[in-house]
Amino acid sequence: MTDLPARCAEALQDDGALARAIPGFRPRPAQVRMAEAVAEAMTAREALIAEAGTGTGKTYGYLVPALLSGLRVIVSTGTKALQDQLYERDLPRVRKALGVPVKTALLKGRANYLCWHRLEQARNEGRFASREIASQLVEIHRWAGSSARGDIAELEGIPEDSPLWPQVTSTTENCLGAECPFFDDCFVVRARRAAQEADLVVVNHHLLLADMALRQEGFGEILPGAHAFVLDEAHQVPELASQFFSVSVSVRQLQELARDALSECANVTGALAELQLPVRALEQGLREARLAVDALPPRGAIARFFEAPGVAEHIDSLIDQLADLNRQLELLEERSPGFKALAERGADLHERLDDLRGEGKAGEVRWYEITARGFTLSQTPLDVAAPLRAFRERSGAAWIFTSATLSVNKQFHHYAIQLGLFEPRTLLEPSPFDYPSQALAYLPKGLVEPSHPEFVERLLDRALPVLRASRGRAFLLFTSHRALRVAAERLEALGEFPLYVQGSQPRTRLLEEFRASGNGVLLGAASFWEGVDVAGDALCVVVIDKLPFAAPDDPVLEARLDALRQRGGQPFRDWQLPSAVIALKQGAGRLIRTHADRGVLLLGDTRLVTKPYGRLFIDSLPPFARTREESEVLAFLEAMALQAVDEPIGEELP
Repeated sequence: MTDLPARCAEALQDDGALARAIPGFRPRPAQVRMAEAVAEAMTAREALIAEAGTGTGKTYGYLVPALLSGLRVIVSTGTKALQDQLYERDLPRVRKALGVPVKTALLKGRANYLCWHRLEQARNEGRFASREIASQLVEIHRWAGSSARGDIAELEGIPEDSPLWPQVTSTTENCLGAECPFFDDCFVVRARRAAQEADLVVVNHHLLLADMALRQEGFGEILPGAHAFVLDEAHQVPELASQFFSVSVSVRQLQELARDALSECANVTGALAELQLPVRALEQGLREARLAVDALPPRGAIARFFEAPGVAEHIDSLIDQLADLNRQLELLEERSPGFKALAERGADLHERLDDLRGEGKAGEVRWYEITARGFTLSQTPLDVAAPLRAFRERSGAAWIFTSATLSVNKQFHHYAIQLGLFEPRTLLEPSPFDYPSQALAYLPKGLVEPSHPEFVERLLDRALPVLRASRGRAFLLFTSHRALRVAAERLEALGEFPLYVQGSQPRTRLLEEFRASGNGVLLGAASFWEGVDVAGDALCVVVIDKLPFAAPDDPVLEARLDALRQRGGQPFRDWQLPSAVIALKQGAGRLIRTHADRGVLLLGDTRLVTKPYGRLFIDSLPPFARTREESEVLAFLEAMALQAVDEPIGEELP
């Protein structure tokens, strides 16, 4: 730790360790400043919020101090894709370049690992929806015998949304733990042991926050103790934390309990006769409860849920039916480890459902969400700052929060307050890209207000000349699925471009086919606004329909804003506006990913110029060249097409 900032700066210079070992590495002043700031925070065991724009090389900016510090470090990412990239590519490069003997490990949530017990259960049941599913099971079994880690990401031939994956992976609820007959060969246990022994562990936010929630409840810890935590893609943390500190019960959870109870009967003679009736009663009760809520809005306060005709009675019946099933499971729990785990799981679900039927607690919002096949009842804390702050203080560790989008108009207050951070160290490093020459922001003239019933059609009228000039190669990002469907129908009818529409196939396959098409147009909603990286000629236009204010029917947001109002705050200014600014920065960030990229950002929301707050959005975006003239956009795209690229578009080093 002796003079760690200076050692980091030296490693990142033009004659430093990374330049000598990594082909194509070039020093970046912003990267050096970030590494020094991270090193200082690690040395002082303090918190740092660091916004590093695309192209600053933030990955190496935190990996270098993490590896040179000699501390036990946990690096957490927002997506599994970045987690795999860090562990498989970036971390080995930097570790080798620095020549440090740091032991590393990759740790994911248990749903990412094959479960031998559930694989055997699926094979023994032998009932499959199609021949395709049956052949997938054969392929999984063949792969499992040769896999060292059991990470299902290794098996690329099976779609990530295959219905088979939940049947052959485990959850906290259905894991048998040490009583599992396959415990000694368990991939999750192996991964956790490796993490306990490592100096640097790469995890994702879901796992890190699950660990925080478990520690808060006193159930133990998943991750080893660490001296420093680095959270990349940290803009996701506040919302994810709300989810992990929530309590919920869903129809799906109860259905899976019933299904797993019947599956376990294959291992215990006579059990089926005892469980068949209570399982069928619960399944029937779930179907009737779902029908009873059919007329309700998709989301809302839980009070409205129980006020609907007959719904309270159906939930009361479910509580009784679940209790009947649990009594039978308790009678069987001595006859197999599976039934013991099922009895504990059933008791937990019963307690949660009973609590959600009750009055609730201060400082929490209780809400429901209805899907095509079920519903979920949830209780979510309005403020996660306190538990997050308590966890940080107990850890005694350094905490580094980094992303390309954490500030609003160069200020971190909105982000810091959500994490319970008061006067943390901060660092703001803008992107080194030459945005005025690489990109053009275009707000077309003649657009209607976003509330206009023909808004999507009018926006497409303005976007089509741009898409034709760019020969497709565009992302169209929407704030609602309804708008996405309207646009998809019109573009499909025109038939001018290959269309890749969110929901039509798995996200990774959509992106692969879009990149390969050469002239595709991809239409996406929320999940495509971030974590999607398409560099080079495949993407040169990004269209964003509206300013991404959160949906007004979100019951958690509504309760959060009410609480803010009661404390004397201004909900729009203090919450809705800064949250939307950060979301817009994420969407706009899809356009320019490397120094060689060029393109057009088409913004469809007139509020950017008609509302006083529009200036805040504009000032928070990178310094694009700006225009309202279609002719300038078409000339820009024509110049792009004619321009000879002096250097090939290659990999942008972190």
